[in-house]
Amino acid sequence: MRRTARIGARATVTIPRVERKPVSESRALLAHLMGPADANASGNIHGGTIMKLTDEAAALAAIKHARTRVVTVGIDRMAFLVPIYVGALVTFKACVNAAWRSSMEVGVRVEAENVLTGARQHTTTAYLTFVALDADGNPTAVPPAIAALPDEIRRMREAQLRRSNRLRERAEMLEHRRQESDSATNR
Repeated sequence: MRRTARIGARATVTIPRVERKPVSESRALLAHLMGPADANASGNIHGGTIMKLTDEAAALAAIKHARTRVVTVGIDRMAFLVPIYVGALVTFKACVNAAWRSSMEVGVRVEAENVLTGARQHTTTAYLTFVALDADGNPTAVPPAIAALPDEIRRMREAQLRRSNRLRERAEMLEHRRQESDSATNR
């Protein structure tokens, strides 16, 4: 079975239906030992380095869920909680939080470990949105996500809230732009 979806004002694509899939199957882990090339002169790891590796870990989770190529379409939120320094072993734990027609939200938790002491610290949290693409580069269906554990259910509920907020904000901005355009035209 296939359904048709309108993407923006220009394109309409046909999206096939796919079977549901547990979010646990999308888990991805990326680890990186931070060196001097990753840091500024003070020894703090660049935020951009953390953002790039966060995106890579999130993309792995999205690909594992969709089993097709994906593109990052947005970072909803990224909070840097504490600095990361040269010499830290940084792990990026990613998992799909929720999936819709062709898009998915992936949550990433970043932790830094002092390899000499073993002390670990939660440093960053991020939520990224990906769209799955078919061989022609058009959006394609992703498996609906199944949340089984209480933490997965909470993350799915919060992902839906973030999505609703993004869609509401977008609609409000478009309405404001329309009103501004109408008032400029009527002058």
